[in-house]
Amino acid sequence: MSESVFWVYVEAFHFLRIWVFAAAVPVLWIWWQMRRRQGAQASETDWIAPHLVQALTVPGTARKGVQPIDVIALVMLLLIAAAAGPSWTRAPAPFAAQTAPLVIALQVSPSMEATDVAPDRLERAKQKARDLLELRAGARTALVAFGGSAHVVVPMSEDPSVMQPYLEGLRPDVMPIEGQDVGAGFDVARTLLAREAAAGGVVFLLDDLSAADATALETAWRDGGAAEGAEEDEEAAIAQASVASMSFLYLLPDGSALPAGPEGSFSQAVTADGRDVAAIERSLASAYQRAQLSDAAQPWEDRGAWFAWPAALLLLIWFRRGMAVRWAAQLAVALWFVLPATEAQAEGWRDWFLTADQQGWIAYQRKDYETAAARFEDPYLRGVALYRDGQYETAAQEMARIETADAAFIEGMSQLKSRGYRDGVRAFERALAIDPNHAGAQQNLPIAKDIVTYVETTRAQSDTGEESGIGADDTVFDNESGQGAETQIEASEEEAAGGHLSAEQWMRTVDTRTEDFLRQRFRLEAAQPTGD
Repeated sequence: MSESVFWVYVEAFHFLRIWVFAAAVPVLWIWWQMRRRQGAQASETDWIAPHLVQALTVPGTARKGVQPIDVIALVMLLLIAAAAGPSWTRAPAPFAAQTAPLVIALQVSPSMEATDVAPDRLERAKQKARDLLELRAGARTALVAFGGSAHVVVPMSEDPSVMQPYLEGLRPDVMPIEGQDVGAGFDVARTLLAREAAAGGVVFLLDDLSAADATALETAWRDGGAAEGAEEDEEAAIAQASVASMSFLYLLPDGSALPAGPEGSFSQAVTADGRDVAAIERSLASAYQRAQLSDAAQPWEDRGAWFAWPAALLLLIWFRRGMAVRWAAQLAVALWFVLPATEAQAEGWRDWFLTADQQGWIAYQRKDYETAAARFEDPYLRGVALYRDGQYETAAQEMARIETADAAFIEGMSQLKSRGYRDGVRAFERALAIDPNHAGAQQNLPIAKDIVTYVETTRAQSDTGEESGIGADDTVFDNESGQGAETQIEASEEEAAGGHLSAEQWMRTVDTRTEDFLRQRFRLEAAQPTGD
């Protein structure tokens, strides 16, 4: 845990039931009376000559230092503090991400091709983006490219491998407008974060920031931009709250002065090692925790166990002379329960106290999704754990049996990640049929349709495989609409044996290069009228 996050927790520390401390008054009064009485008994021998006191008193009865009453009082105070409900964190929402969503905004302009940062600024920025993705493995991350215009390269995803081919395809010549419109990049990033369930951050990978751009960014960040009318004010407030942190990683030579960023933002110069990326992640984590703590919709989490465990430990180690053997026996029994000899034994004693779903939830919170999926009896919880574990096909099958909008949405996401794009479209449509206002399905349905259209249009243009048959080892994509001919790709030995195509291999199966695809898409987006 970084120091900044620690101090965030310190500032948030409070007690949920402060009135419980009224019980400490009689405890302290009794402790004071007992200690005073013991002091009075000791003073009864003060009038006897010191050389006679030794002969008139029983050895070992003198009481000095810590007394049993002190231990009892401390235990009682710790238990009272535990009952008072110490808290410094909010209870997490069910299945909410434990890390902040992040948008990586990459500057793609001719100035980023300068070689004063090896191998050049743009390639180093791509390397840092990969390092950040690796550091945030499993966290929701999106990629935005900006030059004279800004475009979503990859929407929010938990799979870092999806971004790899798109990062490689980003070059200055794919951008439709040359320039450095940082504000446009921030607007696109803020729109992506506004769709997330929790506030997130934006990190800019760039080589310069003018004072005017810094001022404009600060205004847009703090005020949510200019808005007219109550409805736009509400949208601005949502957009403003969605961005918890803003960071800048400058691709500049060593020793260069960093431009001043917006107030409250974090600036970092690129380094040869991972210190720059780690610093950005710490800043994001601190801002995310502050945003979580300010979310009044989530209740405070009772952390009384942190005070109850020390009290229990004091009771265990508080023993009189002659009780060491009994203490050793108690320790052996405790270790037998805590560290069982076999996994079967461990599962056995846990079943005495926890239901299968409770055991699954504990494993889920530890991010052991495979174990959680095996423990859960609830089909929805099991499907979510399977999805988190990357078992997308199994998760889709599990969710297809459940008639709820959330289940249909997760089925759709699982289908997309397992490349069943048409089935993903059907699942999102099913979610909207159950709940027309389901935000996730509303956002992802047009994306899934665009993917299907793009794949089928590419096939229609290529017309490959029209005359040839399809062998047992050929990979064939779904083409239900009948556009063009079926596309067939000769499968490798690993794929014929049952392996899956990686994101990069899938991009190669489409008869176009990544940079060509991005160039065409960005050009179409830039040609659209503002507001469409």
